Amino acid sequence: MKKIIVVAGLLLTMGFHASAEGYQVNLQSTKQAGMAHVGAALKLGAESMHFNPAGLSFMKENISLSAGASAVFTDLEYSKDGYKHNSDNPIGTPFYLYAGFKIYDNLAAGVSVNTPYGSSIDWGVNWAGSRLVQDITLKSFSIQPTISYRPFEKLSLGAGLMFMYGNFSLSRVLIPAGDLESLRPFAAAVPSLGQTLDNFKDIDAASATLSGDAGVKVGFNIGAMYDITDKITVGVSYRSKVKMRVPEGHAEMNYANETELKQMIATVNPLLIAYKKNPIVIPPLDKGTFSAELPLPSNLNVAVSYQATDRLLLSGEVQFVGWSAYKALNVQFSQEVLNGYSINAPKNYENTRIYRLGGQFAATERLDLRLGAYLDESPVPGEFLNPETPSMNKMGLSTGLSFRPLERLSVDLAFTYVTGFGRDGSYPYVSNDQVKAFGGHYDVKALNPSFGISYAF
Repeated sequence: MKKIIVVAGLLLTMGFHASAEGYQVNLQSTKQAGMAHVGAALKLGAESMHFNPAGLSFMKENISLSAGASAVFTDLEYSKDGYKHNSDNPIGTPFYLYAGFKIYDNLAAGVSVNTPYGSSIDWGVNWAGSRLVQDITLKSFSIQPTISYRPFEKLSLGAGLMFMYGNFSLSRVLIPAGDLESLRPFAAAVPSLGQTLDNFKDIDAASATLSGDAGVKVGFNIGAMYDITDKITVGVSYRSKVKMRVPEGHAEMNYANETELKQMIATVNPLLIAYKKNPIVIPPLDKGTFSAELPLPSNLNVAVSYQATDRLLLSGEVQFVGWSAYKALNVQFSQEVLNGYSINAPKNYENTRIYRLGGQFAATERLDLRLGAYLDESPVPGEFLNPETPSMNKMGLSTGLSFRPLERLSVDLAFTYVTGFGRDGSYPYVSNDQVKAFGGHYDVKALNPSFGISYAF
């Protein structure tokens, strides 16, 4: 019989997944969501603070206000050899608030609040991959004061400071369903053991939930925009990498039946030792704290827009995402009793690109219509594909509209459909002193309706 050692590997693959690739969320404007989220070469008023702060000084009004939110409905499916399991993810709700102010004709400032990173996946308990992940949630918030200056009529520059804050939680099984079956030979010597093993055969016996808050970190967002002609504008923006750090995270232990499990362990451990097998050990993760770091990747956006007619505006954009910053996850437990569970888990994410194309058509003086499409590359290498980051190349199709019941008031709606191209992969893990692989096929779909409102005066 193989020995059973329950280790603190629940952090080994920690990462995050969202409707965008990796754990980045691209839903920072309802208007731009309808155009596949292009914006680095567009003059968007207050909303330019996120897409390209240089665009802020092109605002025509003295004050520009914008607010909105999206609902992210995602469905992940894992399948292998006839087995299928779907996630039951909570609805994500990224939001944004922008306020821009013209100081002089060529100088503007403002502040933005949005959620550029986040994720939520819930695979549930007692599923085939629970030893890798049960559920995971990441939330982040950004506050960005911004200034934009136009030194020449056609050229504008902009910069902002990003104050980032976030938190996360992760649940993962320590003793998955059926993992105690290797103790079945001892049932003859301990009659009560058979019933206990039957009770834990189809349920996760023990799991842990880790959570923590990241302190405020600072990054920057800079950009430039230039009107080549009256119809063609180019723009470039750069949002820096921000390394978030959880200085003091906490763990909570969860049991299907704590009393029964611990009584069984107390009974079988002497037998395991007598047969020169390692005893069952559940790490006391809830007796200490841990620290961890997670990088929020840099983004370089290069774009061009073309005013094809008085009513038709087109824009294309390439977004370069610096995922290679995520080389490894380092988790350090602070208490001496948990030093042996500190880990360094390689990630080796790769830089990616997002290709975007969007258009806007002024159907009437009060109604604008929008369409867009994008292709988002996966940053996760095949050898690191797992249900906690079931990353794959994705395509998004979007549409939207703006209706102005009043001249200065805009009501915005958008809808984005995201589909993954499917991906096969496996991830190694250790069970009963053996290296095994959890593999299979993953698919993902997402629906993202958005609502926003903006007012300028």
